[in-house]
Amino acid sequence: MKSQQAVLDHTHFMLDFDEPEIDMENHPMALLLEEFKDSYMKTPVMGDIRQGVIVDKRSGEWLVDIGFKSEGIVSSRDLDRLGNEFDALTIGDEVPVYVMREDKDGNLMLSISKAKAEEDWIQAEKLLENQETHEGVISGYNRGGVIIKIGQVRGFVPASQLSSESQSQQRTDIDPEERWSKLVGTELRYKVIDLDRRRNRLILSERLAMREWRQAQKEKLLQSLKEGSTAEGVVSSLADFGAFVNLGGADGLIHLSELSWGRVNHPSEVIQIGQTVTVQILSVDMDRKRIGLSLRRMQPEPWETVADKYQVGQIVRGTITKLVNFGAFARLEDDAVEGLIHISELADRRITHPREIVAEGDEFDLRIIRIDIDRRRMGLSLKQALPEPEENEFDWEIVPLGENPDAQNEDDNQPAAEMDETAVPEFA
Repeated sequence: MKSQQAVLDHTHFMLDFDEPEIDMENHPMALLLEEFKDSYMKTPVMGDIRQGVIVDKRSGEWLVDIGFKSEGIVSSRDLDRLGNEFDALTIGDEVPVYVMREDKDGNLMLSISKAKAEEDWIQAEKLLENQETHEGVISGYNRGGVIIKIGQVRGFVPASQLSSESQSQQRTDIDPEERWSKLVGTELRYKVIDLDRRRNRLILSERLAMREWRQAQKEKLLQSLKEGSTAEGVVSSLADFGAFVNLGGADGLIHLSELSWGRVNHPSEVIQIGQTVTVQILSVDMDRKRIGLSLRRMQPEPWETVADKYQVGQIVRGTITKLVNFGAFARLEDDAVEGLIHISELADRRITHPREIVAEGDEFDLRIIRIDIDRRRMGLSLKQALPEPEENEFDWEIVPLGENPDAQNEDDNQPAAEMDETAVPEFA
């Protein structure tokens, strides 16, 4: 019984004993594992991109510390690929590096250009995914298009993906290989439309970027334009019905009737493509995204000065602008005022159509016969402006004495005794 009780007491003692807790954070084995893990994580693997610190800039190479047992080396060849981008860096500055390999001497070879290229590929992938518009400078070209660098990555813009503005800059007077040379150094907007890192393929499009940019600009412009205000733009194209003006992202239309106070047959008579003009905003259609413009309203209306410049009876120079059945319209010289020459005022004789006397483009001296400022009408006359025929002062036609009634009457009034042969003039 005694031995049994002793066993029970010993068991109770074992159960009531509080064993001290182990501090795992400071345990030697835990520290050893952490050191191993940290060392393993810091061991560079080919293809890693690390942030390093420049510790030395030797002739032809840089030494960069990435936390490994020894510094890595960036070769002169790799530095040459960077151009002037990193010339300003000095000892102590951080740079991204790409782990390449260890050489036969155990030196870790690093590449800054590859690290930058990897970052640039990631940037290009984001642009493709988000379809964001970016801007870049054309750095080169070939027969098929132009080259834009996204950092260290070369992107290609095929000719078919250039905007109409860029395509208009191509040179056709030289070797086709050089036709895009004029674009080098210019900046353009682009979107990434195709990317294949394995094939080192990056395709860009200016045309899509410009389409999107113009749409955004047009929305912004439409919100800012007010009817009756003025704006400056560049004539972008001409059509039979009017001219389009680029107002900075959106085109507005100047209808043929709003180009000039005078009659216009084609916009080319008034303006040319590429010309900078100041126009008045006539209308802004937010639903149809259309802008109506006027060029003529930027000039005083000619009829406002008619009373000061013209008066009835005045002779003016005019150009025939249009023929109608009832007459011809004529524009006064150096003015946009037009008047009507009624068919009855074209000639003294009766005519059936104005074309019998005048043609479009003919110039004549005309007489103003009527001015109606309130109705904006002016009556002109061609026949009244013609010089009157000169009258002969003497009629030298010889009439026999016996056939001249005036002479007979005069003779009848004279006494018969006074009439003799000397009274009749003799003509040789």
